[in-house]
Amino acid sequence: MNLTLTSLIRPFFLKRIKELDLFANNGEEIQRKVLASLLNTAKHTEVGRKYGFSEIDDNYRLFAERVPVIDYEGVKPYVERMLAGEQNLIWNTNIKWFAKSSGTTNDKSKFIPVSDEARKDCHYKGGQSCVASYLNLNPNSRLFDGKALILGGSHEISNLAGHYRCGDLSAILIQNMPELANKVRVPSKDIALMAEWESKLEKIAATTVNENVTNLSGVPSWFMVLIKKMLHDNNKQYLTDIWPNLELFFHGGISFAPYREQYKKLIPSDKMHYIETYNASEGFFAVQNSFDEQSMLLLIDLGIFFEFIPMSEIGSSSPKVLPYWEVEKGENYALVITTNSGLWRYMIGDTVRVESVNPVKITISGRVKHFINAFGEELMVDNAEKGLAKTCAMTGAVISNYTAAPVFMSEGSRGRHQWLIEFDKEPASLDEFARILDASLQEINSDYEAKRYKGIALDSLEIVPARKGLFEDWLRAKGKLGGQHKVPRLSNNRNYIDDMLKLNN
Repeated sequence: MNLTLTSLIRPFFLKRIKELDLFANNGEEIQRKVLASLLNTAKHTEVGRKYGFSEIDDNYRLFAERVPVIDYEGVKPYVERMLAGEQNLIWNTNIKWFAKSSGTTNDKSKFIPVSDEARKDCHYKGGQSCVASYLNLNPNSRLFDGKALILGGSHEISNLAGHYRCGDLSAILIQNMPELANKVRVPSKDIALMAEWESKLEKIAATTVNENVTNLSGVPSWFMVLIKKMLHDNNKQYLTDIWPNLELFFHGGISFAPYREQYKKLIPSDKMHYIETYNASEGFFAVQNSFDEQSMLLLIDLGIFFEFIPMSEIGSSSPKVLPYWEVEKGENYALVITTNSGLWRYMIGDTVRVESVNPVKITISGRVKHFINAFGEELMVDNAEKGLAKTCAMTGAVISNYTAAPVFMSEGSRGRHQWLIEFDKEPASLDEFARILDASLQEINSDYEAKRYKGIALDSLEIVPARKGLFEDWLRAKGKLGGQHKVPRLSNNRNYIDDMLKLNN
């Protein structure tokens, strides 16, 4: 075999595979050790003294009894004090970086603490786990013989406190990335961290066109914008005409299902692979470690202790919470994390479906606040993505963006779901598209099927075509264009969709 840079580097990454293999039979032991380590590290912090961390060790039941489950409102007072200069509140080392995340639930920014330990031992090691998994799956890879194109956000000095920095998590990681890693990455750091999204796209397209790009990392929707620009600017039909050695896309942030066929058409290469990652501002959680399964392996040794709230318990004043070793296959849960950035029993807002146990593998099923259950149908984002993927495959339609919400019952009218969809390629018949999507959702979701039965409780769904660029315009108006910002897919009220419909007209 010819020596290549990838073949020389491969053994370093494959050491990580042996560690990942331990998850299958040692998951509970690993997670208990993580919990004990976190508690011991933070026992002299304000939170540690408040809840008596020094007395808990790895006693999960005592930990669960003493420490309450919180959301961002529970962390916010500590964040505000840290930004005012206090330290040793929730973590024992100084926290200087904060991941700025507006999420998709409101317009106010959240500032998620990112400790040095989390950056190095969680986020960077999570990235190492991704590369290791891929190299293990593809022995013919030439990944490191070219460049990685990472499409992230920007960072700036926080206007809340001059000596602290904040920005998208991706930008924080790029800013602090080891110099060796920067040598195999494009674009340059000054371009990667540009704040203005459209100018950044121009610069990335211009400076990377002649690079030997072998792999991409980013959010599928925003990468599609860049890819189309690259093809347009260079008068090419396929991305492989520009980067013939492209072999991998690490994607995350949103579901890949609605975009998969578009990527296959624009990158018609049998050596192209797609790996999903679950990397949030709060931590690196999971990675897809099989080409044959869409589920992701939960990374349980990166300084994060995982807990799960059954969906039936959401909204309860004292919900039942399960540790890693008590989850059940096929169930949906809200994810709760305790991290090496000092987040203690923090409910991040994502819901996951457990696809297997020993080791635990998951798929992201949606957001705690992003679903439609106006009529008892319990429609999750995962249902929507699968239904749309099937409908597009059957109709030849191509979707670039969408959102959906209920239309509530009124006098003489049953309720229904209204879908606002921006098509890259419209179906021949919107009515047929709506019929197939409605039938697909009934196949996927028995609660939706029951409510649709003979139209007793719920009428067939409605499709409203969105004008080109509507969702980008809405994000721009909210100051959320580019980076890792996302369109809210499902909502149980009409706040988002009504806002967008005004722009659509």
